[in-house]
Amino acid sequence: MDKIYDVIIVGAGPAGLAAGLYAGRSRLSTLIVEKEKDGGQIVQTAEIDNYPGSIEGETGPSLVERFSAQAQKFGAEKIIDTVTDMELEGNPKKIIGQKETYLGKTVILAGGAMPTKIGCPGEDEFTGKGVSYCATCDAAFFEGFEVYVVGGGDAAVEEAMHLTKFARKVTVIHRRDELRAVKAIQEKAFKIENLEFMWNSVVKELSGDGLLSRMVVEDTKSGEQREILADEEDGIFGVFVFIGYKPNTGVLEGKLPLENGYVKTDDDMKTTIPGVFAAGDIRVKSLRQVVTAAADGAIAATQAGKYIENLEG
Repeated sequence: MDKIYDVIIVGAGPAGLAAGLYAGRSRLSTLIVEKEKDGGQIVQTAEIDNYPGSIEGETGPSLVERFSAQAQKFGAEKIIDTVTDMELEGNPKKIIGQKETYLGKTVILAGGAMPTKIGCPGEDEFTGKGVSYCATCDAAFFEGFEVYVVGGGDAAVEEAMHLTKFARKVTVIHRRDELRAVKAIQEKAFKIENLEFMWNSVVKELSGDGLLSRMVVEDTKSGEQREILADEEDGIFGVFVFIGYKPNTGVLEGKLPLENGYVKTDDDMKTTIPGVFAAGDIRVKSLRQVVTAAADGAIAATQAGKYIENLEG
């Protein structure tokens, strides 16, 4: 492809689509490169009520559909391709895909991150129907129900404590006989009355009739398995998985400074390479939500516009 775009955005999740909207609205020629479908993780969310201005009955797919329509309305082009390499230094910058190579004056990296999954039968089927990877997003949906948290690190225990404000009982399922979370967090957790721990255990199967209501757990020492069923009156329980996240930064290794795999930026989404920005879950940040991803995308696109103005002087 000979055309040199003002902005190339890699990824069409909330951060990438917000960047596309802001870049297009600023009359910057904009290309969004996405390997699969728009939306990233949020398309797996069956119900959204913590995004400002979301409509009644909002779902991940419905919100993303409006994001996409707005970006396209302002002229952002989109192409489906898998990025295999990038040449980010110099001008123009090259985004190398399986189908073609794309040229841009600036690049916004918005490839997101994916939660590490348990990998057991039923996990994918019941994602959004009892299985969640975000307590901040979904805790309120389990008000008064029982929930289980899989993991034993800082994030797992902190999210479990957050869930105790909503669920009547929270049980942390951990494969070892002690937590990996720092002692200060553990001490707080052990004092919470409706927070319990299931040691030396792993989840082997998740199932139910439309909603998650059955789980098989295996003892890591004895190999014994036992079945856990939802309370009959509830008909559902929640399983929140916090065993790590993996940012989609494989092609960036050796090209940009990474911290635990995440791209390091400043408050203006600038990386260490001029004209290269990062937005959303792919970057080092404290809160990974749709609202913060969209904000990142808006900032990145605005800064990309300023970079181009200075470039063309």
